[in-house]
Amino acid sequence: MSTLPILELVGLRKAYGSLEVLRGVDLRVLPGELVCVVGPSGSGKSSMLRCCNRLEDSSGGQVVVDGVDITAPGVDINAVRERIGMVFQQFNLYPHLSALGNVTLALRKVQNKPRAEAEALGKAALERVGLADKANAYPAQLSGGQQQRVAIARAIVLQPKLMLFDEPTSALDPETVGEVLNVMRELRASGMTMLVVTHEMGFARAAADRVIFMDAGAIVEQGPAADVFGAPKHERTRAFLARYTQGH
Repeated sequence: MSTLPILELVGLRKAYGSLEVLRGVDLRVLPGELVCVVGPSGSGKSSMLRCCNRLEDSSGGQVVVDGVDITAPGVDINAVRERIGMVFQQFNLYPHLSALGNVTLALRKVQNKPRAEAEALGKAALERVGLADKANAYPAQLSGGQQQRVAIARAIVLQPKLMLFDEPTSALDPETVGEVLNVMRELRASGMTMLVVTHEMGFARAAADRVIFMDAGAIVEQGPAADVFGAPKHERTRAFLARYTQGH
């Protein structure tokens, strides 16, 4: 692994009025790392993720992606966003476009690729997520898990340097959660750098290189998954994980 981070957060702050949701977060994600972020609702996990591609503007600190400070004035945020794939809880697919149409839209409209080239790339991306046979299906004809895999294909087709996942399985039926997590494992095996906010503790424990526990807008604890789950150092981490293992 290179030692230069793909993503670096330095003193990241976010406030809504007087409510401080991120209190000076420092984080580095190295190339090829899968980092899972866990913690209670309202701990700032999603706000942190959305600041990483400026879907939300931070109130202070720096966000550096692949060497570019995206919080700097005058930065071309659209160019930066092409390097950052994002997958949300909701699939956000266009209902009037086929799976292939959804995947190729940015290639054609943003990168101005000819239709034939865009479709070849789109089909390859759908194949990577196991949906080569669904290229012509519309979102309404697909299960939730299949729609989320189309959303992943739409993100990876742009060949991002970094993939952000915000609770990618929370809107899915239990039986389709596994197919999305399997795709994420395969992406990880292919060398994709990933920052994943998740409540799938089994996935975090088994797949992550590093687990970060957030609470009240700060990183309380981080380390290899085996350490954070097996021997958490902080009382808040222990209490959260104990609650989680009892409730699930």
